[in-house]
Amino acid sequence: MPELFDVIELTTDIPEQALYAGMEGTIVASHPGDAYEVEFVDPSGETLASLALRSHQFIVVWQASTGAPVPAAEQVTALMKRLPESAGQEVLDFARFLHERGQRPGFRRVTDSAATAR
Repeated sequence: MPELFDVIELTTDIPEQALYAGMEGTIVASHPGDAYEVEFVDPSGETLASLALRSHQFIVVWQASTGAPVPAAEQVTALMKRLPESAGQEVLDFARFLHERGQRPGFRRVTDSAATAR
């Protein structure tokens, strides 16, 4: 359940507000009936838009209560719940591919920390 000051990522475009899937905003109020007031700002902190959204229009990517990002697996799960079964199957197939690739002898996964250590 989204909470005040959680950071969300839009999963749908809202072109009339110049907001697009992938943009991040902050929940600044909650309303009855699964609606949340979300503020979107530019890099300098100026408000781009503030509007009420329903939870099906976004996923939470950072939780104020924990002060930490939502784990990628939880974000994927939230998105998968909204996909049609056929698209969900494609995601599952891709996850299996990634898992199998990681099990191959000699496969070395480069992480962000490994890349910056170079």
